[in-house]
Amino acid sequence: MQIATWNVNSIRTRQEIVINWLNNNPVDVLCLQETKVRDEQFPLAPFQEIGYHVSISGQKAYNGVAIFSRQPLQDLSMGFSPILGEDLVGDYDEQKRVISGVVDNVRIVNLYVPNGSAIDSDKYVYKLGWLDLLKQYLEKLQAEQSLEICICGDFNIALEDKDIHNPKGKAKHVMSSPPEREALSHILDLGFQDVFRKFISEEGHYSWWDYRSGGFARNRGWRIDHHYFTSNLYQQATKCWIDSEPRKLEKPSDHAPVIVEY
Repeated sequence: MQIATWNVNSIRTRQEIVINWLNNNPVDVLCLQETKVRDEQFPLAPFQEIGYHVSISGQKAYNGVAIFSRQPLQDLSMGFSPILGEDLVGDYDEQKRVISGVVDNVRIVNLYVPNGSAIDSDKYVYKLGWLDLLKQYLEKLQAEQSLEICICGDFNIALEDKDIHNPKGKAKHVMSSPPEREALSHILDLGFQDVFRKFISEEGHYSWWDYRSGGFARNRGWRIDHHYFTSNLYQQATKCWIDSEPRKLEKPSDHAPVIVEY
């Protein structure tokens, strides 16, 4: 089984790039973030024609998540509310950032974690609140279900210094500040492990490069797109890699797909 995660930064803009990638890399599951399109305007047919079932949760111009799968997803849900209830979640589900379903007895949770904008901004406070809600969501999922879980997506957090090309000033930088790292660490303490680091321990491997200042050409990137597995699934993982080839194309997403195999 191969599961890929990819922030495509607009599925309609990158449609041909994604189709070509899937034709060359026919993964079993592709989790997308930042689809940036309402559900009724999502380009379903081209992906269905190449053999994928498409599950979507989107909104106009911002956010949006989707799961393409060779098999139909079971127990599909969108947002935090189906697990935690609307009273607890409040308005957090207004931004379409969570979609989940089961494939081959594995619960896949596809996430687009808020960026946070800048330290101490309203968006940063929102991000920390969202991460706390994610922890509660995963705790309840584990309590109610006996399935192994894959959480994947754009986490907008570099957990370690070696996940950043230049970690200088990291404590004051959104995506690497101590509160963000601590929030993600608390989530991983529920029993999740970083599959990429099972196979590759050294620095210099990134999944996102800023469009500005020749970030990709200089490999000035961040590793912020992750796969985290529960213990038994982690033991089954045989490979995890970042495919930087799509980032070399004309008008690419600023993220590259990350693929795991088990």
